[in-house]
Amino acid sequence: MAVLQMQKISICALKRDRKAILELLQSQGVMEVSQVKDDEGMLSRMDTVSSRQLFEKNALTADHALDILQTYVPEKTSMFSSLEGKALKDAKTFSSVAQNSEKILEDGKQILALSKQIAEDKANISKLEGQIESLAPWMQLDVPMSYTGTKKTAVLIGTMPEMVTLEQLYQLAAEKAPEVENLDIQIISSSQEQTCLTAVCMREDQPKLEEALRTSGFAKPSQMIDEVPAKWAENLKLQIEDLTSDLERTENQLKTYENSRENLRMLSDYYRIRAQKYEILGDLGQSEKTFFMTGFVPKKKVKALEERLSSQFDVVFGLEELEEGEEEPVLLENNTFAASAEGVTASFGLPAKGEMDPTMVMSMCYVFLFGLMLSDAAYGLIITVACFWALKRFPRMDENLRKSVRLFFYCGISTLFWGVMFGGYFGDAVDVVSRVFFGTEISVPALWFIPLNDPVKLLMYSMLFGLIHLFLGMGMKAYMCIRDRRYMDLFCDVILWCFLLIGLILILLPTELFASISQMTIVFPAALNTLAKAMAIIGAVGIVLMSGRGNKNPVLRIALGAYDLYNITGWLSDVLSYSRLLALGLATGVIASVVNQMGSMLGGGILGAIVFIVVFVVGHVFNLAINLLGAYVHTCRLQYVEFFGKFYEGGGRAFVPFKQNTKYVEIKEE
Repeated sequence: MAVLQMQKISICALKRDRKAILELLQSQGVMEVSQVKDDEGMLSRMDTVSSRQLFEKNALTADHALDILQTYVPEKTSMFSSLEGKALKDAKTFSSVAQNSEKILEDGKQILALSKQIAEDKANISKLEGQIESLAPWMQLDVPMSYTGTKKTAVLIGTMPEMVTLEQLYQLAAEKAPEVENLDIQIISSSQEQTCLTAVCMREDQPKLEEALRTSGFAKPSQMIDEVPAKWAENLKLQIEDLTSDLERTENQLKTYENSRENLRMLSDYYRIRAQKYEILGDLGQSEKTFFMTGFVPKKKVKALEERLSSQFDVVFGLEELEEGEEEPVLLENNTFAASAEGVTASFGLPAKGEMDPTMVMSMCYVFLFGLMLSDAAYGLIITVACFWALKRFPRMDENLRKSVRLFFYCGISTLFWGVMFGGYFGDAVDVVSRVFFGTEISVPALWFIPLNDPVKLLMYSMLFGLIHLFLGMGMKAYMCIRDRRYMDLFCDVILWCFLLIGLILILLPTELFASISQMTIVFPAALNTLAKAMAIIGAVGIVLMSGRGNKNPVLRIALGAYDLYNITGWLSDVLSYSRLLALGLATGVIASVVNQMGSMLGGGILGAIVFIVVFVVGHVFNLAINLLGAYVHTCRLQYVEFFGKFYEGGGRAFVPFKQNTKYVEIKEE
């Protein structure tokens, strides 16, 4: 378990080599570049904003083109494609794409243009279909909708807001415009929402008739076309056919770019890499003929980087000290087992300045507690086999995802172990299957005990494991105090608390209260009981006197010490938190047993076997999924709150090297 030591370095080289040096640093990916401070204003900076934005825009164009191809020419992928990681491309292939970037980018722009044309055609088709739909009520009209009549007659074409009869229309005209005598009204169509009609009258009577109809909601159509509706609808259908044909041609033309997918991916990453390089380029301090840059490199890689740069360029390579208030970035380095849990540590916070990396110890506790929570051998075997298969099947899996899968692989082994210890194999599936379908009950005995038969025993051991976990956290704090030679802190914040806690535990164990809970009677010699009381008193008095040692006011110092002693209640709640080990362990077994009982309700026989298999598969998949999530969440909680709370704060800044942050491919350097 280690936090890699960082070295701040500075590089000064000829200005003509700056892009080549940046490309080398980017390919190596070992240096985090810092912005150069120039308090005296002697260095200039290159304005790279427009170039960087252009590269980002080009990368986005390629991304959009790939999304469009995926829509119209879907790439066949397996359900595990997300585990495959980035494709590995050699530098020569990637370089050829860079040389043809303009042509490939033009293909991407053409794909976007074709997609835009397809969208426009679809919008126009939708618009025309809407017009046809709006014409449907007028299909029986045998004159254009814009027709207004002859020289002496007027024709009113419009709608009423609801269903009305011909008799009601004539009655409305008679009541509102009795002077209109020569009148002919026809209903074109009628529905609950509206009534389409035509009204013919003498030209001089038009205003009166229209006013009469408007009093009941008469309105002219929104489309006043100069064609008979039926003929105009046919015309619209022909336009739709033409647009549909054009749409098909455009889609077929777009599909011809299917083979450009790989080039577009590499092009996107090419411009993405260039944008990253130009972002750093804009931060470099430059003079007329030289440039200057600073940053952090892992100490063990400084020499190799210096040799690589010096062998290819004229550079001045210097080591720098941290400025006041400056903190170096954090990069963790652990063995394969512990590295799998680095994501858990990072989710809480990387080690701050002066803190140790807790990942190694935490990873062992994490795997131990996870398996104890899930505690079913069959589930553990499924998780172990699935994770092992994924790790072997997908060697190019993303590194962070690989670490997570490897962590679950170890957790699966732990679950398998605890399942064997507790005798859980899909709950009590062996017992149920043998009894229901074979007539003879066969049980696989637990190597230790069955939690469902003795939950109090599991509770006691959960508390014991919790105490060990908490004291391990105190041990980590003690180690950091010894490492930093803070011996007073070691005595006051660790040893005194250990005296108090161990003393209280030894006082509790022989009591009737503990015996009634644990069903165990413990008797200590009188000397040990006296020693326990003495330890508790020494610890309590020491905490009261020493916790506020930074304050010179004796009254305030005692008050702060008493307040710190009150934190003993926090220890109690921390220990009780480990009862979740019992709760989740029992939940897994109980739900599994219920699933088995439900599946066996129809007894033996073919029908019973079919029902049992269906219920068994669905129920145990659900049980595994829900308890896998619960074990993950609650194990993290025990690390973050109970364990880390004793010695670890986090807050370190992650090491972010200048490297080729690609999206689709990984470049294999020659």
